[in-house]
Amino acid sequence: MKKTDILYHKDFPLSNKYDSKWILDNSMGPNVLWLTEWLCEKVELKPGMKVLDLGCGKAISSIFLAKEFNVKVWAYDLWIDPTENWNRVKEKGVEDKVFPIRGDARNMPFAEKFFDAIICIDSYIYFGTDDLYLNYLQKFVRPGGIIGIVVPGLMKEFEKDIPEHLKDFWGQDCWSWHTVDWWKKLWDRTGLVEIKVADTLSNGCNLYIKWKEAQDTIGKNPWPDDLIALRKDAGEYVGFIRLVANKVMI
Repeated sequence: MKKTDILYHKDFPLSNKYDSKWILDNSMGPNVLWLTEWLCEKVELKPGMKVLDLGCGKAISSIFLAKEFNVKVWAYDLWIDPTENWNRVKEKGVEDKVFPIRGDARNMPFAEKFFDAIICIDSYIYFGTDDLYLNYLQKFVRPGGIIGIVVPGLMKEFEKDIPEHLKDFWGQDCWSWHTVDWWKKLWDRTGLVEIKVADTLSNGCNLYIKWKEAQDTIGKNPWPDDLIALRKDAGEYVGFIRLVANKVMI
């Protein structure tokens, strides 16, 4: 990827290796490679580790993890046909490292303590706000193993109602967006994990805008009015949140 490329970003050198069209064609939300690379700055992945990519969508985050960190990835998603994901995996030459599976995040077929790490990019908000979900999820990672998520979220709570500039942007799904302090409290109080990182992405809203502009350029922006709201917001409320924790040793 050249510096003039629409998705080039100096902060994401690993993501810059991948074709912009491939990323845009196969992302189901904001640039999943940027978000995965940001998460992995704080997740120590070693070759051969078993990683669950939960809610992986079209599995490009799984492919990225396999190619960049030489880990084995179970690409798990409810909506995308695993055969489609398998074809993408083979096209990128990582069929010995990425294993697509279709299933629900609340009903997973894996053995307890099987994974060394569980990551979830941009989909944890659809099931992880449940007070009981972390207790369910942590069963599948070994003691001392890693759980890491990136989610869209709020940089601060709304004072009262939805801010005027976000009213058209704010769909019903957005009610699962919360602040980093909200997420930290949700995990911390369980005593199941030791939180290592709980922070927000610097200039996260600007990155969201850059992504939407890229979608616009190639005619693949499903919600073009979002750009108006994001530009008005300028990071006051909208951004991205990262949590990384280790399962406690029991």
